[in-house]
Amino acid sequence: MKTCVFASIVSLALAAPLLAQDERPDGDQPVAPSAQDASNLLRRDDPDAMPERGPLSSQPGTTVVLRGLDKVTARTRDFEIAIGDTVEFGALSITAQYCRKRPPEETPETYAFLQINDRRTDGFGVDVDGEQIFSGWMFASRPAQNPLEHPVYDVWVIDCRA
Repeated sequence: MKTCVFASIVSLALAAPLLAQDERPDGDQPVAPSAQDASNLLRRDDPDAMPERGPLSSQPGTTVVLRGLDKVTARTRDFEIAIGDTVEFGALSITAQYCRKRPPEETPETYAFLQINDRRTDGFGVDVDGEQIFSGWMFASRPAQNPLEHPVYDVWVIDCRA
């Protein structure tokens, strides 16, 4: 599969000068585009390679929608957290700090900044200081990029609502 993709890219790069020739206005011979032009064509769909677009066209959300999975019981739970609030999911305390959802005319993406603590008890059921196990950005389209690493629970972003 990788060989087919590589062969397609190489053949496109080799054929691009022949396919994209244009006449010069003064009637000279056709001019083939440079290798830089071909690489720009290949990167056109890459959102990370796009130039800066200016100010954001969406507003920060007020509520983030998360889905939690308990790996022991295989049960999932969807929950909404208002920005600045904390919700408990099993032994986790999840605090949502920020979320944003891009408008439909842009590349779709929903992301949130979360802080997740693993609550602990002293053995008698009294809560003691827990440990912060996650503090960072989570992306709805790429849940494996910044995952919560916990032996019992998984949490990922579903939506951001205004």
